[in-house]
Amino acid sequence: MHAPATSRIPVELLLRAYRGGIFPMADHRSDPEVYWVEPRERAIIPLDGFRLSKSLKKTLRQDRFRVTCNADFAGVIAECAAPREEHAESWISHRIEASYKSLHLAGHAHSIECWQGGALVGGLYGVAFDRVFCGESMFSRTPDASKVALAWLVAAMREAGYALLDCQFMTEHLATMGAVAVSQAQYMQMMARLEGYPATALPDVVARFGASSSPGKSITQSLIQTS
Repeated sequence: MHAPATSRIPVELLLRAYRGGIFPMADHRSDPEVYWVEPRERAIIPLDGFRLSKSLKKTLRQDRFRVTCNADFAGVIAECAAPREEHAESWISHRIEASYKSLHLAGHAHSIECWQGGALVGGLYGVAFDRVFCGESMFSRTPDASKVALAWLVAAMREAGYALLDCQFMTEHLATMGAVAVSQAQYMQMMARLEGYPATALPDVVARFGASSSPGKSITQSLIQTS
């Protein structure tokens, strides 16, 4: 099922919303309506405060996954929209999914994919503007795949010249990786101080890391270095 082009949220409206600190959600997969969310508190991961556990370091260095950026945006968002458990409803409706595909085609939404063989086994996607990346959702079909995708995202953002990684809602999973809670007012103040654009495009940095003889070691070294 695909949302007709006329029902998609316009790219400019989505970008204006994100710059204003709000984002759309839906009640279920087939919901034709969206509601706009402005959290009182939101989670961010300070780019110099990403928590790299010993087990994640080991996983990264093993290069268990081949990691790409924007190789299968549609596949990542479809996996993120799939129900996580029986009877669960996804907030990523068909309309939201179609809208973010348009945002991706316009160059403002990116995905990080983790592959094993030819299979997509984990990843994340989000919205990029100015020097901000708003992580939307992640998924894992095998242990540690989403953690690896997040580690690659943080390393690539640091290398590219981004300044703020927004994770929207705090979860235990994000807290273990260094996420901290800030008020909406603090978040808007942070965004107001961010001017200009990243020095390098995110996909280019991910490709550069991926071309290394040992990509996982390059990512680990990059994350261990102080900003």
